[in-house]
Amino acid sequence: MQVLKGSDLVEVPWKNGGGVTRDIAAGRMGTRDAWRISRADVACDGAFSDFAGLERILTVVSGAGMILRHAGGDLHAGLWQPVRFDGGLAVTSHLTNGPLTDLNLMFDPALCEGSARVHQEPVLLQPVLPDKGITALHILAGRPQLNGQDLEIADTAFPSGPADLALWTGDAVLEVT
Repeated sequence: MQVLKGSDLVEVPWKNGGGVTRDIAAGRMGTRDAWRISRADVACDGAFSDFAGLERILTVVSGAGMILRHAGGDLHAGLWQPVRFDGGLAVTSHLTNGPLTDLNLMFDPALCEGSARVHQEPVLLQPVLPDKGITALHILAGRPQLNGQDLEIADTAFPSGPADLALWTGDAVLEVT
């Protein structure tokens, strides 16, 4: 099992120059980018970068949330509620109550599939590892334990074999595959 501490993430400018993101993990298939997981701070309303050809699953991990406006309507991205949309969709974000942080999974649907779901409440889980690809467990709240190891908010664990994830009252984890 590998754990990437949230405090070790490195800031990188957004593609559109409007802020910063912190890369968590990425995968390639041959010469093509297949997927990427990153964490971004959003301080104000603004246009999203164009990632045509990719699917995007955005999860607000801290803050009140935002409305993602596009020509076809609005998507509501609330706290810990993954929202999936086309990465090439012309989207403008409108923060609902101040700055937030979100986690993005972007992937090429011609090369792979992706998903994101939140686990909370006291429970013992055994994350299912895909035959191909990865499972990433991003800590949203509390101090859950993976195989007895304490994890902190913004840490991301990558189990490489059978794993026991213990969530206690107040804990929350985003499972990304």
